[in-house]
Amino acid sequence: MTVLAVFRSRAQSVDYAQKLMEYGVRCETVPAPKEARIGCGLCVRFDGRVLTRAKAILHLGGYSTFKGFYKMDYQAGGLVLYPLPL
Repeated sequence: MTVLAVFRSRAQSVDYAQKLMEYGVRCETVPAPKEARIGCGLCVRFDGRVLTRAKAILHLGGYSTFKGFYKMDYQAGGLVLYPLPL
């Protein structure tokens, strides 16, 4: 499962990705898909198996522009995002 951490701030997306990498979580900063409904922005993509660790790191940072974690899925040739609980 692939998870996106969606932010309204490009700077906070980049900072969160750096924090994840510091804690050994492989991730990449990618453009936020239009399905996330945040306009232009960046999000952080990572493997869902490390979601618990990613949530803990998120709470350490106090990210005010965090919108949510979303599971990525493709259905009928299109991207679908499912919100995940914090």
